[in-house]
Amino acid sequence: MPWNPSPDWQPLTSGTGQATGGVWLTPDGQVVKRLLPGVEDPRHQAYWERQALVAESGVVAGTPGLRAPVCLGVGRDSAGITLRTAYTPAAEWTGEGLAEALGRFAGCSVGEPGWGARGVLRDRLRAVELRGGWDGLKRAGLSSPAIEELWMRREAALGVLDGLPRVPTHGDAHPVNLLGRDGEDVIAIDWEQFGLGPAGFDLGYLALAVDTPLDELIAAHGGDVRRGAVLVAAYTGVSRAAWALTQPEPGDHVERLARLSPIVDEAVSQAS
Repeated sequence: MPWNPSPDWQPLTSGTGQATGGVWLTPDGQVVKRLLPGVEDPRHQAYWERQALVAESGVVAGTPGLRAPVCLGVGRDSAGITLRTAYTPAAEWTGEGLAEALGRFAGCSVGEPGWGARGVLRDRLRAVELRGGWDGLKRAGLSSPAIEELWMRREAALGVLDGLPRVPTHGDAHPVNLLGRDGEDVIAIDWEQFGLGPAGFDLGYLALAVDTPLDELIAAHGGDVRRGAVLVAAYTGVSRAAWALTQPEPGDHVERLARLSPIVDEAVSQAS
């Protein structure tokens, strides 16, 4: 029989990964996520089994700063994977609080599994290239000399990131995923892009989603993370704006592009 959710499960809106086939809350407080076959390369940022492997391996079950919800079961069948975790209620976090937690997570010791993501930004920029790069911004009159220079320097920037220390990385450190709280630690969901990445990667993602100034986030995080955070924030933020122009509902990505200008300018100088 084909897999189907139970009629008494409540659909949830979280979980938009490429392999996610749905997320539900059960009456007894379990979160059920259905994963569907997709990218097979275990090092690719969108490897379809990674969320299940993170959960059942326990690799981030007890890490400081950031950790995964309790895993309640992983079931595999011919059509996909069913992942069950404990429900994580949303908690209030400041930008500085999240940055501090990410800093402690980045500073912990985690062995790199064979299925951990590598080169997340590289994979994403390759996808952007296939969509025509950032040309849509230029056609819409939203580009700038700095943005055009940043795009031309992308290979150099990826080389810079490759040379930074590799640290535990959630890979999609948006407040929507940095959801719960256990004391001063964050309970994070959606570990689809977990791996060891360049220092500052998660902070760059966070900087795009909160209003806290970058300098304050870096101070709260601690460590030598500015270069990684700036490069990741700039390339990710501009790529999101270019993608948003192709969508019926672009959200606030284009609006945020103007506010990203100082980081784009700094990234140009860092991408060498």
